[in-house]
Amino acid sequence: MSRRVRLSLFFATAPLFAAVVVRGLAGLPDFGHYRHAYGEILARAAPVERHTTNAVGATVFDYRGFDTLGEEFILFAAALGVALLLRGVRDERAGRPADRVESDAVRLLGLLMVPATILLGLWLAAFGYVTPGGGFQGGVVLASAFALLWAAGSYRAVKRAGPESLVDFLGGVGAGGFVALGLFALAGDGVFLHNFLGPGHFGSLLSGGSIAFLNWAAALEVAAANVLLFLEFFEEYVLALLGRKPHEE
Repeated sequence: MSRRVRLSLFFATAPLFAAVVVRGLAGLPDFGHYRHAYGEILARAAPVERHTTNAVGATVFDYRGFDTLGEEFILFAAALGVALLLRGVRDERAGRPADRVESDAVRLLGLLMVPATILLGLWLAAFGYVTPGGGFQGGVVLASAFALLWAAGSYRAVKRAGPESLVDFLGGVGAGGFVALGLFALAGDGVFLHNFLGPGHFGSLLSGGSIAFLNWAAALEVAAANVLLFLEFFEEYVLALLGRKPHEE
C-alpha cells in the first residue's frame, strides 16, 4: 500500500473516529460521580459473597472470569504474534554489541531497584484481591524488573535472567492454568470457572477461594508476555546498535 493510499484512508476515516471519541468523552460523568448500578451492586456483594475486600479482584476473577480469560488470551496471542513476526525476519546468529551500562552509579541504583521491583510485583499479585492490586498489575510490575535489569545492566544480563524458552513456557502455563482451573470447576460443580473453594476467611490471603489461583495464573501469564515483548524489542535494539536492519538480513 503506497503512502498516498494510506494518507487517503487516514483523512477519510479520521473525522469519523474523532467524532466518536469526542462524543464518548462528552458523555463521561463528572469526576467523582458514578451513575452505574453494577459497580454499586458488586461493591456491596463481593465482601459478603466472596469475602474479598477488593471488589475489582472479585469482579475480574469471579463474576466476570470468562471475560478475563478472553483478555488473557488476547495478550497471549499479541505477544506470540510479535515474537513470531520479529524472530522470523532477523538472523538469530548475529553478533551482539557491548551494550553494558558504564556508569557505576546507574548500575548500582538500577540493580538495587530490581529486587525491590520484584518484591512489589509479588506483593501486588499475592494481595490483589485483598488490597489494591491484582494479577495483571503484579505481572506488569514483575516484568518491569527485567526492563530495569537491561537499563542498569546489559542485554546479556536480561537474556541470562529470562531465557526465551523459559519465558515462552511460563506464559503458556499461565494462560493454560487459567483454563485448567475453569475446567476443574466445570468437572466438579458443573460451572466453568466456578469458585470451587468457597469464600474463605475474610480479609486474608485465604479469602476469595479459587480467586487466588486465577489471580496467580493471570500474574504469571501477564509477566511472561511482557518479558517476551521486552526481549524481542531489546533484540531489535541491539541489532540497531550493530547498524543492521532485520529486513536486510
